[in-house]
Amino acid sequence: MGMGGGGFGGGMGHWAERGGGGGGAARRAALDALPKKKPDLKRVWPLIWVMLKPRLWIMAAGLALTIIGVLARLTVPQITKRLIDNVLNTRPPHLERLPGIVLIVFSATVIQAVTSYALTQLLSKEGQRLISELRCRVQRHVGLLPVSYYDANSTGTLVARIMSDVEGVRNLIGTGIVEFASSILTAGLVLTYLLHKSATVTLTVFVIVVSFAVFLQYAFKFVRPIFRERGRINAEVTGRLTESLGGVRVVKGYHAEEREAKVFAGGVDRLLKNVIKSLTMTSMLGSASTTVTGLVSAIVIFMGGRLVGDRWSMGDYVQYTAYLAFMTAPVFQIVNIYTQLTEALAGLDRTTEILSEMDENQPAQRTIVMPPIYGHVRFEDVTFAYEQGKPVLHDICFHAAPGTVTALVGPSGSGKSTIISLVCGFHTPGSGRVLVDEIDLAKVKLGSFRLQLGVVLQDSFLFDGTIRDNVLFSRPGASEEAFLFACRTARVDEFAERFTDGYDTIVGERGVKLSGGQRQRLSIARALLAEPRILILDEATSSLDSESEAMIQAGLNRLMQGRTTFVIAHRLSTIRRADQILVIEDGRILERGNHRELYALGGRYYELYTRQYGLESNLFLAPGEGDSDPCEAEEAESAVENDLVPAMMSEGRLDAT
Repeated sequence: MGMGGGGFGGGMGHWAERGGGGGGAARRAALDALPKKKPDLKRVWPLIWVMLKPRLWIMAAGLALTIIGVLARLTVPQITKRLIDNVLNTRPPHLERLPGIVLIVFSATVIQAVTSYALTQLLSKEGQRLISELRCRVQRHVGLLPVSYYDANSTGTLVARIMSDVEGVRNLIGTGIVEFASSILTAGLVLTYLLHKSATVTLTVFVIVVSFAVFLQYAFKFVRPIFRERGRINAEVTGRLTESLGGVRVVKGYHAEEREAKVFAGGVDRLLKNVIKSLTMTSMLGSASTTVTGLVSAIVIFMGGRLVGDRWSMGDYVQYTAYLAFMTAPVFQIVNIYTQLTEALAGLDRTTEILSEMDENQPAQRTIVMPPIYGHVRFEDVTFAYEQGKPVLHDICFHAAPGTVTALVGPSGSGKSTIISLVCGFHTPGSGRVLVDEIDLAKVKLGSFRLQLGVVLQDSFLFDGTIRDNVLFSRPGASEEAFLFACRTARVDEFAERFTDGYDTIVGERGVKLSGGQRQRLSIARALLAEPRILILDEATSSLDSESEAMIQAGLNRLMQGRTTFVIAHRLSTIRRADQILVIEDGRILERGNHRELYALGGRYYELYTRQYGLESNLFLAPGEGDSDPCEAEEAESAVENDLVPAMMSEGRLDAT
């Protein structure tokens, strides 16, 4: 007897330099070690309400349509009693009454079909719009989070949060909540009617159904964590797959395809085990539902059959059995509906975690809109730590004047990139101040500041678009004249105009279709077009050959005029003309001055410079060669460079500008 009823221009992670250990990895480990909680409805409810409030009329219309559909279904058990008692069970049968009954049943079926179609058009489509809206909201918020959040979360995890976790919300505004609410309402109405027909039979069945509902509530305590764990595993597997595909050249270069396949297979296996575990749990609940259905059917047959001929007619018995399905259906449907709602709440719980993260402009003190920057940058006793109690910068003090070049040198992990991150506003000092034109950067709305900031990284990040798209990324509204000027200055025109599609050539993911030098030129052109007041160069010409470097250096020299420039240099020969050089070691400024002053000082800078010069000059020489004095060699190299640029200009390979 059936009982069923009807995720700032990419590459910023390059600056996640840490002194004293990997803070990002430590934070990820700490996050993974946290206990996995069930979805917190109190925390998720504000987000649910924000999404549902403008759609209450849709929910109300959906509920009304559902009720109409349910009432149409309820007419069938009602008309069944009339069919049996007044038409078929009479002597002789009153067959003349059949057309009217058939018309009522057909009309009820048509109403059910119309309401079902209307519900799909109204609720299901709105559910998909809600998914799109929430995805955009999460992505916009993730884009505003501080760099430290990206350091602590993998790209794949963030992609999963944006794309996958919001999928379940369709069950909130789709058929989930509305169908569940209408089923409960239907069950209440039918329960009242069944109590009127037979309180004894109804209460017996009701006790069994309620007991099963309590059991389900207990069982779902074990089901919820499984679904939450699935989201975490899926994010991890997606993240590793993203990294593997992005680093395909490294994977192939080390013949690691088989290892990566095993790592991915291990993740997929974990995901499979989770899915199997959840299927086992839900199938057990489904089996329990079927068992309870059989028990209820047996009770109705036994107790209801005794009432036939006494208090019930045969029509009453069939009608009671049919109506009973409408009372028990919500309880049995709860297995599917509640699973869907639990999955949706688990996804929203993770989404709420992201939305509750404070974006980098949210602190109350960030109220100042940065005016046009003149270019004074000052660090006043700045101390900074990625992890509490483990400072990576100690009492940093220096001043960079407008139009000057400040170079940061030192061994890896000394704190150079952390200083640059503070200049860019990616982090806030633990103590001390970073001042730009005497304005505390901790009080500035970062968007207004970064509009006047230009960045050229050693690892140039390009988007999968055209050459034009990547250059215009820094200033989308730039004129064609400004665009072409930036490309000529950075020597992008030399290779772009050789392509069939010119500046509309697709560069591929991360610029994979271009050489390292070409990618670097595009990055420099992007910074040139931004017309920044503060310029960050992180070994900006490292990927270029000597001739290209000389040409682009002329463009960079023009770009740096009148601008405050910070340079991170690993080849010390590239920063000899810097106005001030800061030697950073163990998070402190060990020495400061220009090249000649520091070289004459004979300290740490002298040591680094002479060691690097000796390594470079002797790398391909036979023993006994290359024993010239570094200072003399430097003057000779400078003379050659000074001759090279005018020679290129005379040959027409370099503009006079």
